[in-house]
Amino acid sequence: MGNREEKRNLETIPVGSLGMIALEGCKPLGEQIDRYLVKWRAERESEHKESLAFAGYQRDSYLLKSAVPRFGSGEAKGMILQSVRGTDLYLLVDVCNYSLTYSLCGHENHMSPDDHYQDLKRVIAAVGGKARRITVIMPFLYESRQHKRTARESLDCALALQELVQMGVDNIITFDAHDPRVQNAIPLHGFETVQPAYQFIKGLLLHVKNLKLDSGHMMVISPDEGGMTRAIYIANVLGLDMGMFYKRRDYTKVVNGRNPIVAHEFLGTSVEGKDMIIIDDMISSGESVLEVAAALKERKANQIFVFSTFGLFTSGLDRFDKAYENGIISKVLTTNLIYQTPELLQREWYINCDMSKYIAYIIDTLNHDSSISDLLNPNERIQSIVGRYKNGEL
Repeated sequence: MGNREEKRNLETIPVGSLGMIALEGCKPLGEQIDRYLVKWRAERESEHKESLAFAGYQRDSYLLKSAVPRFGSGEAKGMILQSVRGTDLYLLVDVCNYSLTYSLCGHENHMSPDDHYQDLKRVIAAVGGKARRITVIMPFLYESRQHKRTARESLDCALALQELVQMGVDNIITFDAHDPRVQNAIPLHGFETVQPAYQFIKGLLLHVKNLKLDSGHMMVISPDEGGMTRAIYIANVLGLDMGMFYKRRDYTKVVNGRNPIVAHEFLGTSVEGKDMIIIDDMISSGESVLEVAAALKERKANQIFVFSTFGLFTSGLDRFDKAYENGIISKVLTTNLIYQTPELLQREWYINCDMSKYIAYIIDTLNHDSSISDLLNPNERIQSIVGRYKNGEL
């Protein structure tokens, strides 16, 4: 937000007293969001502050205490330890936080996405319908990669969305859904998929000097055909060209349940001497994105920057360390929307994009029942930060 007024000017009456529950895997993010909300609301001068509709408007914390204790068998129950009656409730959950464990008949079990999703349902069940409204903020959408059916298989993401809605969830807010069309599963309920485009661009411009942001010196690359819209958006707002890769597969073989990739084929103009932004929704093992980066390097690309909302790094960081040492990648930018290992945060090639302030804006605005459309369309903010970068103001 930079030079602009930090808190938004919200004059409407809140839907209800604001409450947030950050599930265990999302605690650090929840605390950062809470700090922004407490600060803005302490500073916000509203003539209605004393009225009943604004009861509980300014508090030391909007985080409500909850717990999901486990029995020795590994079963659990959701508990809410403060009143939620009449609150406008926001639940934060990170289904990717595998660092949490629980005891299962004496074994230490790491929490899987299924465990986190089940805990979310337990907390919603503990609310018992007493909240005024429930919004689930689930940055990495549970099962979002299982978004379409080929042959006989389950459609887990659609099932999960329907299940949440049947439990009384009014709105679901996610980030960079693998395929936003999953919202067709719940057409009569709120579903927003938010793009962190502004935070990526800001992260890059704050950490990398002397970039030439024009089509002669920079290009945006989509590593596959599925992520084209992301790349097109970034290319359009920055005024750059874009290129894409598609995976050539061998359909005569099946390896680990899928047809093996024979080659990454490139479509687009020459990349020679230009800086590259590769943008994708997630880095899983990182194999794909590093192969794409290597293919761009073979075509004589200059610096390569990777933007990815979710850095899962399921096969560790070694291959990224190697790619960085060999000059294949310059920087990797992912968000703090999911669990990040301490090792990742210390890597020289890594830039962390903090999303807590942005989520705080969304929660603050929704609690006032105001429109978030300007938050969902960051073009203006992107143009302003690019302008400041070009003028050497950053």
